[in-house]
Amino acid sequence: MNGMILRLIVRRLLQAVLTLLLVSAGVFFITNLLPGDAAQTALGQAATPETVAALRLQYGLDLPAPLRYAHWLGNLLSGNPGMSLVNNVPVAQMIGGRLPTSLMLAAVTALVSVPLALFLGIFSAMYRGSFFDRAVNVSAVSMVSVPEFLVATVAVMIFAVKLRWLSALSHASDAATLGAFIKAYAMPVLTLCCVIVAQMTRMTRAAVIDQLRSSYAEMALLKGVKRTRIVLRHALPNAIGPIANAVALSLSYLLGGVLIVESIFNYPGIATLMIDAVTTRDMPLVQACSMIFCTGYLLLVLTADVLAIVSNPRLKTR
Repeated sequence: MNGMILRLIVRRLLQAVLTLLLVSAGVFFITNLLPGDAAQTALGQAATPETVAALRLQYGLDLPAPLRYAHWLGNLLSGNPGMSLVNNVPVAQMIGGRLPTSLMLAAVTALVSVPLALFLGIFSAMYRGSFFDRAVNVSAVSMVSVPEFLVATVAVMIFAVKLRWLSALSHASDAATLGAFIKAYAMPVLTLCCVIVAQMTRMTRAAVIDQLRSSYAEMALLKGVKRTRIVLRHALPNAIGPIANAVALSLSYLLGGVLIVESIFNYPGIATLMIDAVTTRDMPLVQACSMIFCTGYLLLVLTADVLAIVSNPRLKTR
């Protein structure tokens, strides 16, 4: 790895850290602008003003916002996101019980969507202009245009209400057998895959076509080399960087879709925990969940940027 690539990667890392710091400030101050009083919500409407004031003093809610942000950021960096105002339980403990289920949903979605999108994108590029290519392009554009909540609603109406094959609710704890696992994850994964597969397919197709238009691929085709061999032996190795970039960017859309999917299917993940925390004005929990989503998104985007830098042939020759 030459010096220019290393400097660009370090610059991206510093930009990511600065972005995450700005995001933390935005998350903290925006959540504090939500209507309602967290202490009043935690104690109920029957609580006396003295009790509410004591709770605000206990959790430091009476301090100025900049000072509260400094304390919260310091505790967050040390691995202590605070206590839940509603449940009086450490936020880390509440998130620790839900985060594995959300990661499982993301992992299953990635295992299904990535191979399917790569297959569709590569074969669509190999036979561009064919009926298969046109069908894939039309389907991809159509699915990108459809929001996740509509896909989830239609899936529930068809598979849960009409056909009664699957349950409208997804209980990850009940997935003890393979059949139960498929029933629990089928509709959430289907909903998330629609947009992710469509975007990843289009980006993969574009990356492979760009390599097939290069001079070495055209020369090999003129010499009689089969198109399949050109793609597998020459185009794909040179398109690994753009394809990996496409995969990382497409998977970042998981974070937005999970909020909708977990809410619709009542999936016991971190997104439903965050939605419940917003309802009860549990600000430490809302802030911690928001930072997890923001950090995950930044990590995926940073991975895409680094892959794009490392795979850039112009930078390798400098």
